[in-house]
Amino acid sequence: DGIDRAYFAVFDGHGGVDAANYSATHLHVNVGLHEEIVKNPAEALKCSFQKTDEMFLFKARREKLRSGTTGVSALIVGNTLHIAWLGDSQVMLVQQGKAVTLMEPHKPERE
Repeated sequence: DGIDRAYFAVFDGHGGVDAANYSATHLHVNVGLHEEIVKNPAEALKCSFQKTDEMFLFKARREKLRSGTTGVSALIVGNTLHIAWLGDSQVMLVQQGKAVTLMEPHKPERE
């Protein structure tokens, strides 16, 4: 469609690397194949995080895996930045030398 896109993600495994490796392998595919990727990239990210989680949970049950991961991803569409995250991973944007708050991280004490 002539619009430049870029995707970046970081996963921080907990209790092993299985969930992080699985997410790194599958999340971007789920995002790219999501039907809303062109019209609603934020929705595509949200749904793809959920789908990837469900896919890994199925694998984890089947293979008796016990790991998890936090994750943060950035999808740049044209000149718009979309951020999605799960868990306590954080992302920082620096614009003209100043930090821009993009998210409030998930913390146990936060409602």
